[in-house]
Order: sequence, then C-alpha cells, then structure tokens
Amino acid sequence: MPELPDVVVYLEALDRFVVGRELRKIRVIGVSLLQTFDPPISAAEGRAVVGTRRLGKRLVLEMDGADDLFLVIHLMVAGRLRWRDQPGAKPPGKIGLAAFDFDNGTLLLTEASKRKKASLWLVNGAKTLADDHDRGGVEPLEVDEAAFRDALTDRNRTLKRALCDPTAFSGIGNAYSDEILFHAGLSPVQRTGNLDDDEITRLFEATRSTLVDWTDRHRQAVGDGFPDKVTAFHDDMAVHGKYNQPCPVCAAPVQRIVYADNEVNYCPQCQTGGRMLADRSLSRLLKDDWPRSIEDLED
Repeated sequence: MPELPDVVVYLEALDRFVVGRELRKIRVIGVSLLQTFDPPISAAEGRAVVGTRRLGKRLVLEMDGADDLFLVIHLMVAGRLRWRDQPGAKPPGKIGLAAFDFDNGTLLLTEASKRKKASLWLVNGAKTLADDHDRGGVEPLEVDEAAFRDALTDRNRTLKRALCDPTAFSGIGNAYSDEILFHAGLSPVQRTGNLDDDEITRLFEATRSTLVDWTDRHRQAVGDGFPDKVTAFHDDMAVHGKYNQPCPVCAAPVQRIVYADNEVNYCPQCQTGGRMLADRSLSRLLKDDWPRSIEDLED
C-alpha cells in the first residue's frame, strides 16, 4: 500500500499535472470503486482542480466552486495511479478501475488484485471530509516528541500495531514501520507500555528520518515526471521484504513473523538481542493485537 512517502510524491506529481486543469470527465469502470452517490460523481466534472492534500494514506483533490467538493482516493494495497499524456486514454484491461480526463491527459486508477479494495468518494464540504476520512492520527513529521510519545503510549500494544494504527499515526503502514523499527533498534512485538525514555526518543527520531529519507528518494527518482513504479519493496530497504537476506548492519539473516496472511520482517541481532520470534507462540500471545492481513493492518 502506498504510505506517507509514496502519497506525498503522488500528490506533488498531481500538483504538477492536474492542479489548475479542468476535470472534463470521470469514467468509473470498477463496480466496487465508487463509495458515494450523493453528490453524484458527475458533479465534479467541468470543474478545475484547485489543490491537493493528504489525509493519512488517502489522496484528496479539491475542486473549484462554492460548494466545497473533494475527490478522495484510497488506493489500499494494490491500487495505483498512472498518468497518460493522451486525453481520453483507455484504462488497462482487467486492472483499470477509473479514468479522470483532463485537457492535457488522463489520470488512470488501477488495481492489480482480484480483491478490489481501492475506493473513490466525492465529498461535499470540508467538515464531512474531516469527519469521514480523517482517522485522527498525528502527523509524524509535524509533531514534537511529546506529542509523538502521547500517541504512541495512549494504549499498551505492540510497536508494530501502534505505528500502523491510523488513529495514532497518519500515513505509516507495513513497509515503513518495518524500516522504522529496524533503524530504532526495537522489536516489532515490544509493548508500548514497556518503553523507556531513550527508546521513545530513538523511535521518534527513526520515524522522522526514515519517512523523510524515503520521501526524498522517491522524489528524486520521479523528478518532474509521474510516479510509475510505486511499490512496498525496494532494493535499498534494510529489512522489509528481505527475509533470509543479510542485515545491512550486522549481516545476520533477516527473519520474519508470519501471522495469518501478514508478514513482518526484522533483524534478530539488531532488534531482538539475537532472539528469534516464533510464530506459533506469538499467535497465542498477540491475539487481537496482531493483524491477520496487511489490509487489516493498513485500512
């Protein structure tokens, strides 16, 4: 799922490509995509996009007009945005969900998954936008350490769950939480209630540095173009998606916790004092504190 760094770079590209442009037509192909009917999606047609914003992992396009209309897109795990310079471009085969036609090209919404989870809303009013789509988590790059601590320790749960909870932190998901915990040197199953001051400081600093670093990397890779290779897996990541590969710090094989349909990667030497985390015992220990799927983790 696109997370904070990916969504930020998507929005920067949308600022370049569609802000100030008239949205001439919206073609919805995926039957499960559109989540609202009032106002009708056609109400956004013929209006210019006047701004963009991020609400967690949701992308928001603000339309002109006195009635405060917002298009909200949640890409979920496999949804992606693609830009085509041809107005009226055809969405690709089985994965095409929608097309947004502008005079300078077409924004395509695709989802390469049989389980169609991506969603599109047309929202009337800033209050409705906030009430329905702002999950309440603090912005990890905007808060100070005290506010970060409050959000982290509001409930006693695993660090992995806390970082990915959209009501605690905005925009962090499965991939970057793995990387954050690695750089903080903390176990994904350590409880937030057991952290000392030094560990909270390390986590705060690792969260900021990891998100800033990956946003900058994606920004540099995209340049003045449009992101076309958005993925949760990158060669330069330390542990996420690196099961059995050597840790870049200590060379120990990266390990994983597999619970139901979800997987978390960590370095046992750098994060758990050399201790391997066994899946079966964790399943009994964590119970509802561990998500059964990435979709559960990141919804």
